[in-house]
Amino acid sequence: MKKDLINQCGQLLIEKGLTIAFAESATAGRLAYEFSLVTDAGKFLQGGVVCYDAGLKEYLLDVPVQQITQFTPESPEVTRSITLGLSKLIDADISIGVTGLTCPGGSEKPEKPVGTMFIQAVKQGKQLFASRMWFDGSQEAIVNATVDYVARQLITILSGSDPAKII
Repeated sequence: MKKDLINQCGQLLIEKGLTIAFAESATAGRLAYEFSLVTDAGKFLQGGVVCYDAGLKEYLLDVPVQQITQFTPESPEVTRSITLGLSKLIDADISIGVTGLTCPGGSEKPEKPVGTMFIQAVKQGKQLFASRMWFDGSQEAIVNATVDYVARQLITILSGSDPAKII
């Protein structure tokens, strides 16, 4: 994991006067932790929810049980729902949700192997990005790669490198 990516992202959030919050399943709070280490993190980091268990996704973030049953807790549909649920729970400009498979035992199958991660970001209800990524390696390597990916996506968006995603 590259701390300079997180620091650059944090500084861009501060420069833009934006706040951020995380709903984390597979990353289990790692995003919020890493962003909390940025100098002046209190200027942009609102908080986060670790919703590793499907019951927390339902109870705390209003994910419909039927959605979890139909699509599995590790899916783009559930990731979108936890992200939108987070935006109702924590007042932040940007809400990011992450689900995925960092180790065997979830909903993995040949078309959704371990290492598959779903990441969604919204700003005031509008989607900034939605990604399905696959990262190789250990559980920790997958989590670290996901954190790096989120930071890179946010840097691209916040720096205006992607004109379609201007904030």
